[in-house]
Amino acid sequence: MPTTTTRAEEHQKRWGEIVSDPSLRDLPYKVETNAQGQIVLSPNRNRHTRLQKVVQKKLDVLLPGGEAFQEWAIATAEGVKVPDVIWASLERQQEMEETGDPATLAPEICVEVLSSSNTGGEIRKKRALYLKTGAEEVWVVNEDERVRFFAEEEMERSELVPDFPEQL
Repeated sequence: MPTTTTRAEEHQKRWGEIVSDPSLRDLPYKVETNAQGQIVLSPNRNRHTRLQKVVQKKLDVLLPGGEAFQEWAIATAEGVKVPDVIWASLERQQEMEETGDPATLAPEICVEVLSSSNTGGEIRKKRALYLKTGAEEVWVVNEDERVRFFAEEEMERSELVPDFPEQL
């Protein structure tokens, strides 16, 4: 299990400042921070939200013993990142809560749903950050609704959820 890092704790503190700022409430954007603690906003499209829901529902059906959530904040060494969907066992949820809010421990599965504004480098970096923070798998849903599964390397299928479809 990864331990809390000083940088993650700094980002955790900065995140607390951001979420308590009344001028930032109710923004129609996904909010993350970069390595410098600066706010990064991403507009959301309805198709993106629909795909998040599809993934969440499939995870809840295929993986008992935990829960899927949309947009769960994770403090990493390079800012607070918010995967589009996560799945965490009940045990991991408790461990994550114990690290604070946002969590400095990632859930077992982190999912990113791509949009045209995402770059390959950005997604590779997020995959690495999620894995370094404790995720066992990171999934990427491409714009063609194809799901790619990663641990240290790309996998043909998810090892945690082998019945999860490759195409949504």
